[in-house]
Amino acid sequence: MKKDIHPKYYKDATVHCSCGKIFKTGATKPEMHVEVCSACHPFYTGQDKVIDTAGRVEKFKKRLAKARR
Repeated sequence: MKKDIHPKYYKDATVHCSCGKIFKTGATKPEMHVEVCSACHPFYTGQDKVIDTAGRVEKFKKRLAKARR
């Protein structure tokens, strides 16, 4: 393996979620900010929560309503 080509690995990287949860993990960045974590992701919580980016849900609902006419 070549030397000095790998990024530095941080064993205690801090992850901040938009839901407020903060946890430690291993990563190549010392600090990260995420929108969804295991505490707030619908797959893990079992709750139906719409995560909308760039108005995709509204666009879909408009097309669906138009198609039903």
